[in-house]
Amino acid sequence: MSAFTAACVQLRSGKSVADNLKVAEDLIRAAAKDGAQYVQTPEMSNLLVRSREELLEEIREPARDPFLQRAQVLASELGIHLHLGSLAVLSGNGKVANRGFLIAPDGRILASYDKIHMFDVDLPNGESWRESATYEPGTQSVLVDLPFARVGMAVCYDIRFPAIFRTQARAGAQVLTAPAAFTRQTGEAHWHVLQRARAIENGAFVISAAQGGLHEDGRETYGHSLVVEPWGAVIAELDHDEPGYVLAEIDTDKVSKARGRIPAIANERAFDCHVSGLKEMPA
Repeated sequence: MSAFTAACVQLRSGKSVADNLKVAEDLIRAAAKDGAQYVQTPEMSNLLVRSREELLEEIREPARDPFLQRAQVLASELGIHLHLGSLAVLSGNGKVANRGFLIAPDGRILASYDKIHMFDVDLPNGESWRESATYEPGTQSVLVDLPFARVGMAVCYDIRFPAIFRTQARAGAQVLTAPAAFTRQTGEAHWHVLQRARAIENGAFVISAAQGGLHEDGRETYGHSLVVEPWGAVIAELDHDEPGYVLAEIDTDKVSKARGRIPAIANERAFDCHVSGLKEMPA
């Protein structure tokens, strides 16, 4: 099978895991009813809360996480591949992981991925973020073989680090993913161009579900969940920040066609970097 229907579910997660789960389940069910075989939710689907203390009060280990447990039941009931973009979960020794899960149609967890790059930034509008103060970064890129595609897993800020996606593409990934909770400021500036760039340079589909709108904890996210095809065109988008879902038809034959037209991966060469300057010029 080289073609399938994918869906991005857009959320506006708040501080209640139960409330977030209810909204997500309704949208996942609707997307599956519309024919989606692969459904992706955004980063931090289970809750978005800035306070470390409030976060630690709500989250659980994966084996006891109610959002993950319900998602496994839902994937099995609907017969879909369900990609939870990420959940905040306890990872042991009091540490927290920003972890994505890909669940099979029988409810098994096929793979999980811990976000590698931490969003530690000070933005011009005064927003300051230090993910590394709460989350333990991952150390391993993850690929998953589904019946219809080889899928690479990543999360949000990872989209700014092309090496992850190039490594996945070299390993045969046809679909790249970057489910996110992009801030409105950075999303307005860079969201579309980053998604399109990763698709173009790797000749791959990019599927990215997003958080959108003003959240309970005061942050504002950009929304605009989208799917980009290997030649760089946006083929599906929720052009707003409200909860909802969008469908896209994915034909992985387009991957080999794009890579055949521009064989950037095959043409890639190793090289060294040398810095020259006045001090190195001959007398």
